[in-house]
Amino acid sequence: MKQANSLTSCTNERLLPGLSDSSETSVHTFVNNYLQPNIRIGLLFMFLLSSFYIDAQEILNPPIKPNTAFMAGETITYQIRYGFIVGGITTLSLSDTIYKKKSVFHAVAIGETTGVAEKLYGVKDIYESWFDKETNLPYKQIRNIKEGHYKNYNVVTYNRSNNTVDSNLSGVHEVPKKILDLSSTFYYIRRIDFAKINEGDTIIVNMYFADEIFPFRLRYIGKESVRTKFGKINCIKISPVVEVGRMFKSSNDLTIWFTDDDNRLPVMVKMDIRIVGAVFLKLIRYENILNPLVFE
Repeated sequence: MKQANSLTSCTNERLLPGLSDSSETSVHTFVNNYLQPNIRIGLLFMFLLSSFYIDAQEILNPPIKPNTAFMAGETITYQIRYGFIVGGITTLSLSDTIYKKKSVFHAVAIGETTGVAEKLYGVKDIYESWFDKETNLPYKQIRNIKEGHYKNYNVVTYNRSNNTVDSNLSGVHEVPKKILDLSSTFYYIRRIDFAKINEGDTIIVNMYFADEIFPFRLRYIGKESVRTKFGKINCIKISPVVEVGRMFKSSNDLTIWFTDDDNRLPVMVKMDIRIVGAVFLKLIRYENILNPLVFE
């Protein structure tokens, strides 16, 4: 086995002019059917809403273990790709800060289109979260969306004493206990002890997103080796249960691979989407991760 230090190599790939008619059609199909305003490019696997699938066992808000997965300073970058088309870049960064005299994590997720996708349909989505270092529960979130001519900005604060949220756009709402936001959900999943989860079980976490409560379901599939640009890595495989309809043919058309180590770092996401086919979100850069990655 070999270990890798933090890697920062990244290819800045863009589509070139002079595409063939069929290639140009593929680009337009990808943009028109995939980068729609209701499909957020930043952290795509977190935005897809779950159906009401019932599995053999469902585990609501599984307890998290002490944090061995991430630390302040971590920055990870993903590239969205459909065949030869580079659709966009998503970057997630984590820092220490103070919120109401309490030391918390501040997570920032930025998703934006690149190349031809940027020219056809410019997207820049920014999601911020201030969450507790022990519980991973958020105190505040900001959603700042720019997609084509569409813009949306909102600030939501969480009152843990009476289980409510206060949205600048829609006011105060009652929410379930231990509700998460988009970014804190990502880090919460990385702290789940999958040694206590059986293959086939479905994990459920409640998430407050776009002024609504969403039960986010993730089915634990098992373990699998994945080839990445950095090397081959042992991973755990999770399939968020997506809604069958315009985007997906089946509830299993979205898969995420997390490293099977203390980092629980997502290295790849695969989405099998109607019309356009397989779309990948792949790790292309990582800095300041808590533990060295281990390759086969």
